[in-house]
Amino acid sequence: MTRRLLLGAFLFHPGGAHVTGWRHPSAEPDRHLDPDFYADFARTAERGVFDTIFLADGLYLWDRYPSGIDHYSQVRPEPLTLLSALVAHTRHIGLAATVSTTYNEPYHVARALASLDHLSGGRAGWNLVTSRYDEEARNFGGDAHLDHSRRYERGAEFVRVVERLWDSWGDEAILADKVSGRFADASKLTTTDHRGEFFTVRGPLNITRPPQGHPVQFQAGGSPAGQDLAASTADAVFTRWQPLGEAQAFYAGLKARVVDHGRDPDRFAILPSIRPVVASSRAEAEDLAEELLASTPDTLIVEDVSHTVGQDLTGRSADEPFTYRPDTDTSNESRSPNRLAEWSRAADRVTARELYARAFREQTVVGTPQRVADEMEARFRGGAADGFIVQFLTLPSGIHRFVDLVVPELQRRGLTRTGYEERTLRERFGLERPRVAASIGETRV
Repeated sequence: MTRRLLLGAFLFHPGGAHVTGWRHPSAEPDRHLDPDFYADFARTAERGVFDTIFLADGLYLWDRYPSGIDHYSQVRPEPLTLLSALVAHTRHIGLAATVSTTYNEPYHVARALASLDHLSGGRAGWNLVTSRYDEEARNFGGDAHLDHSRRYERGAEFVRVVERLWDSWGDEAILADKVSGRFADASKLTTTDHRGEFFTVRGPLNITRPPQGHPVQFQAGGSPAGQDLAASTADAVFTRWQPLGEAQAFYAGLKARVVDHGRDPDRFAILPSIRPVVASSRAEAEDLAEELLASTPDTLIVEDVSHTVGQDLTGRSADEPFTYRPDTDTSNESRSPNRLAEWSRAADRVTARELYARAFREQTVVGTPQRVADEMEARFRGGAADGFIVQFLTLPSGIHRFVDLVVPELQRRGLTRTGYEERTLRERFGLERPRVAASIGETRV
């Protein structure tokens, strides 16, 4: 089989991946809760033969600083509800949503994802996260998160319970025999009876096994604990954009972890984010990138950098130099590499605007369709990526530009699909459907 790079269409901020992309003249912020806005996004991604939609999510409103309300577009629908609605507007594309294992229960998640998989004919996926912010804890009965390592321990147990619940029913368990009156074969039903450190779940699930057996599982996170959980359980990893050498090292290291867990690294996809700013000429693309960067108010620049580096810079100008001295320990939020903190620590004095602009530029690929395709091809062929989660800086224009300009170039090079061949999302990712060992309810591939 020809190896082709995988594509996911990312959506978190409804106005686009840039926090103030909603201010761009082409943006439509008044439609962020309009079902047709999301239907257009999904249909456009399907027109570009993307493998999946990838809906990120958070269970909080970021109001730690005033700019979170004043300038930052955060309102968004609940993702599994939205994906269920998008089933009717799509035929082929995968439908993946972020699910927090810290603030959900396995039974509910297993049932919801199995339902989405049935409704979509085998297109469901989930992005497992352990959540990051204390703002989320305060919405679920606490003042602060569980410890970082404990969140990953809970996440590992969560995955095991969900998969066992999906395996409650054997594939031939439903008889629906009107003559005999037997609806189901009880010998092909397994009661989970899980009693662990974090969860007690009897089961069985009250919906039959998903068409894919197990919907495709994505994970995100660059910490050692996150990488280890992904290497042992995930089908694909969503990771941040990095300079090429760092991306190659991360790719090789994570694939080695997969091997250490006795799994096939060729059936484990590493999907960095890519944030393209594309236009028919380099100059036009540069102008668009600068326009987007300039759209961020100074207040949001200062408060966003404060949040990221863990140092309160509020009250300063975005152009006032500061010396790095973290006021708060952010390690319980995330232990993934923190580029802004690293740059701040290395510089004698730096400004919030300089950090913000540097991060924007490092994470963004600006240029013509050929330039963007060159970058994607180099990483795909150079051992840094199996595909990409594409973040569009402003919507809906960003996804239309990518599909109209970049996708034809990728297809011309034989890098991406020109049509949908496989039926399920698992098949598209080159994954076999897990079979159930009915005697103990465990899954073997």
